[in-house]
Amino acid sequence: MWIFTDTGFISAVRKPEHPGVVTVRSRDRESLELLAAKAQVEIKRSPHGDYPYRVFVGDGPFIEWFLDRGSELSYSNFKNRVVQTRGKKFASALNQVWSAMLSVEDDEARSPLLDTDGNSISHSDAQPHTSHKKHLTKVPADLADLSEEEQIAWAEKAAEDLRARVFESEAKEVNWSEEEKS
Repeated sequence: MWIFTDTGFISAVRKPEHPGVVTVRSRDRESLELLAAKAQVEIKRSPHGDYPYRVFVGDGPFIEWFLDRGSELSYSNFKNRVVQTRGKKFASALNQVWSAMLSVEDDEARSPLLDTDGNSISHSDAQPHTSHKKHLTKVPADLADLSEEEQIAWAEKAAEDLRARVFESEAKEVNWSEEEKS
């Protein structure tokens, strides 16, 4: 899976010969620094691989790192945030990815939003759900003390709670692409 955060870009895979390990690769060292620190592992160089940097981590530290990224989300525009955290060169590459992904929008993506009476509405008419706390989920302080199975169970429950909240917000059919233009 590819993951873009305000700290970098990674590619995470599970090699068949190492089923209990997530191999996380990146094009630059900085993209792996937070994960390596969280998992207390060394960033390895692989100059002849598809990605020149990699770390090898267990599921627990990887999931915890991933949830940290979501719980620290505090910006309203990802591309602008990346300029602040990674600079213009990284943001320029990210904009190319954003532009390339326009080609996969489905036919319904730009169709008008309708209220329950069938009247057209704009995204500003549909307010995002804001009753939740600022952080998407709170990582318990003792997560590292739990067994890997307990960490995975906790992460699965947290993910299910987040998924339910996302589905609830998506039911409002907010046109976030318009939000990006403001």
